[in-house]
Amino acid sequence: MKNYRYSAKNTDGKTVSGTLTAPDKDEAVGELRKRNLTILEVKEVHSTFKAMSKKTARPGPPRKKDELVVFTRQLATMITSGITLLEAIEILVDQAETPAFSATLRAICEDVRTGSDLSRAIGKHPKVVSELFVNMVKAGEVSGQIDEILVRLADYLEATARLKREIKAAMTYPVISLVLVLGITAFLMVGIVPQFRPIFESLEIELPGLTRFVLAMSDAVRENGLLTLGGMVAFVAGVMALKRTEKGAYFMDSFVLKTPVFGVLFRKVALARFSRTFSTLIKSGVPILGCLEIVADTAGNRVVAKAVHHARDYVREGQSLSDPLAQSPVFPPMVTRMIAIGEKSGALEHLLEKIAEFYDEQVSAQVKSLTSLIEPLLIAVMGFFVGTIVLAVFLPIFKIQEKLASG
Repeated sequence: MKNYRYSAKNTDGKTVSGTLTAPDKDEAVGELRKRNLTILEVKEVHSTFKAMSKKTARPGPPRKKDELVVFTRQLATMITSGITLLEAIEILVDQAETPAFSATLRAICEDVRTGSDLSRAIGKHPKVVSELFVNMVKAGEVSGQIDEILVRLADYLEATARLKREIKAAMTYPVISLVLVLGITAFLMVGIVPQFRPIFESLEIELPGLTRFVLAMSDAVRENGLLTLGGMVAFVAGVMALKRTEKGAYFMDSFVLKTPVFGVLFRKVALARFSRTFSTLIKSGVPILGCLEIVADTAGNRVVAKAVHHARDYVREGQSLSDPLAQSPVFPPMVTRMIAIGEKSGALEHLLEKIAEFYDEQVSAQVKSLTSLIEPLLIAVMGFFVGTIVLAVFLPIFKIQEKLASG
């Protein structure tokens, strides 16, 4: 089989181009004529090493999380500029940074070339695109506003990615700092403090209480270090196993929302994601019951998802959306009242967008305040541990000086 690059005119008189695979040039020409195309040019494309590597790559999700965001934005821009959907995807195939994502785009391109809708083509790759992505594209195809829908989808993905980066930045610094604090403390307790024990024993004095405590802790860490490490690994494995169960995952999500300081942050993140996703889907023309189903699945927290599923049952029965949401402690009165006003005024998507913007700003402000608060706090913790160990080492020396001075 050989690859052929073609240029032709369709029944509308527009020039289209693309690639197809056929045993020879005559077969390629015959295939194009079956598509009712007036052939302008057909040329064989000779394979290169790069093309072969992309061809043999298996379809899969991009290794870089932002690659799907970039693809959506570029696809929206090209379609808005008047480039056909098939041509736009063909151009983006060669711009994919990872072989797996490039192979996925090639598979989508082939499906679209054979007459498949874009929503159906991308729906075959659930590891790459979410249900939200597929439903929004489907809504754009039905309404004939695929260019506008892709712009909204790109905006949504970029805002979501930005929020994730902020949360990741807020969590990465304290975790790394805490690991360093614990590592330094463990090094002092295991490698430094034991070196002073023979010296203290040779002094033949009663050691201060703080020194005895630090030496005892050092012995405990040295003797039970592997056991403690094993216990920590077992604890982490147990938590991960618990999260795989439905009840365990719900308990963990509920616990996260109730944790001091960070619980408030994660709650605001969940509300921002709920509002933005809901608003984007309504604007795209997705039915409200379908919106609620997708919003629940993409909430990122099972407590929020349960509340949304409960609200969906109410809406299915013809009742208001805001009333069941108000029964959940996750949704504050400000959110439920704005949703109620949006339902009555017919501007629900606009108010949901305002809620998302509000909580985005809240999350950004809280992330900055947490970062500025955690840094001095961790420095103080490190100073406490290191200072305690240093003081425990020097107290016996001070005691000897006092004994010599009095003698």
